[in-house]
Amino acid sequence: MLNEPRIYIQVQSAYVESQSQPEQQRFVFAYTISIRNLGHFTVQLISRYWRITNSDGRKTETQGEGVVGKQPLIPSGTEYSYNSGVILETPLGTMEGHYEMIDLDGRPFRVAIPVFRLAIPTLIN
Repeated sequence: MLNEPRIYIQVQSAYVESQSQPEQQRFVFAYTISIRNLGHFTVQLISRYWRITNSDGRKTETQGEGVVGKQPLIPSGTEYSYNSGVILETPLGTMEGHYEMIDLDGRPFRVAIPVFRLAIPTLIN
């Protein structure tokens, strides 16, 4: 279908050693998300939902309006990127979720954010 939204999500994560305190079970991770609109029309990101899982299996869910205080418009053929972060109690975990978006006619649709790993570098071989 010509008018179907085509949104692609790319994620990069990094351990922030300078803000972490492993002895206190505080592991800080930063991530950059790029949202690429390969569809034929402008879309707007309205809200987000995250499921964060640490290596002990503890799941945390969070949701809210927009991302980093914004509800960006993403025109066709462009990309919107932002940086954010999360604190885990373990040195390894994952995040996944979705964005709620609308097209120019106000029709809502959901875009999955694929699962990505949060890990301190010494855990990855």
